[in-house]
Amino acid sequence: MTESVLTQVLLPAAIAIIMLGMGLSLSLNDFTRLFRLPKAVVTGLMGQLLLLPTVAFALCFAFGLGPEMAVGLMILAACPGGTMSNVISQLCRANLALSVTLTACCTLVGIVSTPWLIAVSYQYFVGEVATDFSLISASLSLMVITLVPIAIGMMIKHRWQEKAYRIEPYFRKGSSMFMFIMIIAILVQERTQLIESFSQLFWVCLSLNMLTIALGLVLAKIQNLDWQDALTLAIEIGIQNATLAILISLSFLKQSALALPAGVYGITMYIGAVMLLAATKVKLTRNECSVNNVS
Repeated sequence: MTESVLTQVLLPAAIAIIMLGMGLSLSLNDFTRLFRLPKAVVTGLMGQLLLLPTVAFALCFAFGLGPEMAVGLMILAACPGGTMSNVISQLCRANLALSVTLTACCTLVGIVSTPWLIAVSYQYFVGEVATDFSLISASLSLMVITLVPIAIGMMIKHRWQEKAYRIEPYFRKGSSMFMFIMIIAILVQERTQLIESFSQLFWVCLSLNMLTIALGLVLAKIQNLDWQDALTLAIEIGIQNATLAILISLSFLKQSALALPAGVYGITMYIGAVMLLAATKVKLTRNECSVNNVS
């Protein structure tokens, strides 16, 4: 996919708008909660920033991915969290405060960790340094399209709280629609290569989704966290930011083939989300039955 208004202007602008919407839902408490709830937050950050990329790296070898697909999967693993994980946490009645905190902290750390992991992965799998990719420029670009809009959104919320609460849902719905449109556009644009690699990409993306969801649950069990926090960790570690991965592939690295794993993942991740929703419904039903039996 050659450089165009879509990849150079519209896509970064749309990501910035999505991040502005995220900022409308954040407050300073979401960043300071790390110090008040250290166990859950630190566990989630460790899962997202360390264990998630490790799982993705292992899957690259387990499925024998070629260099481009392997780099694409690592780009996806370098982009944890996002507004979609917050939406799913809300639907699953998870700990929304913890979800938002993890998203906020990962976005902050990701300014450094995401470009570094992508650069290392590209050099490892491709065997050369990405000539169009600079750690410094990538970090600055991510700061401009993520942290700056988030900060603006938080200032708007602080100054006009009622208006922020009213308009934030529209930003959230718009981000979901945009992500869907971008994923479809990528899949259509790269349909020839997609047809050749879809069966492999589908299973590797589904495996990433399922394994990282299970990883979140296991980490919560080890730390003796309650079900609500365990569900939150499963969502935050198991749901990656496919839209940001697509942006990096198209606008930063300028290689649309690298966006294919993110495009396929944008579809398969809903399988894990539906399973978590079903598990939540079953657990709530059992709890209601237990309460009724006691009464």
